[in-house]
Amino acid sequence: MAIRLDYAKAFPDGVHAILGVEKAVRGSGLEPSLLELVKTRASQMNGCAFCIDMHTKDARAAGETEQRLYALPAWRETPFFTPRERAALAWTEAITNVQPGHASDEEYEAARKHFDETELVRLTVAIAQINTWNRIAIAFRAEPGTYQPKAQAMA
Repeated sequence: MAIRLDYAKAFPDGVHAILGVEKAVRGSGLEPSLLELVKTRASQMNGCAFCIDMHTKDARAAGETEQRLYALPAWRETPFFTPRERAALAWTEAITNVQPGHASDEEYEAARKHFDETELVRLTVAIAQINTWNRIAIAFRAEPGTYQPKAQAMA
């Protein structure tokens, strides 16, 4: 698919504002490894090829295993994820696809077992943030495969 337009050039102030939220999410204290799993899972659900490409590359560059990345769409059926990661992934799915249950009380309570108030708000902002990027990348057909990660350490 051909790129439709350069959204950063068309609305630099908007992209700058979104990047500010992204910076806050990265500096929020949540584990970088958890954030990459959340970003990848939301991007898979939304069908955002650009963001799937980006976040799987970032995760691998930071030390994430291929096994866990391959299993991410079926995370509930695998033993590869910690209880905290499972809570984050369930919350990601609830927030990304709000139509069926609008983030049920059960999903909320499950997340609260692993995230304090501040962490849960930070996680929710991270989920909202990747959903924003997914929608922008899908709308304007950002080209998958062009992104190259910077080396980083997973927490």
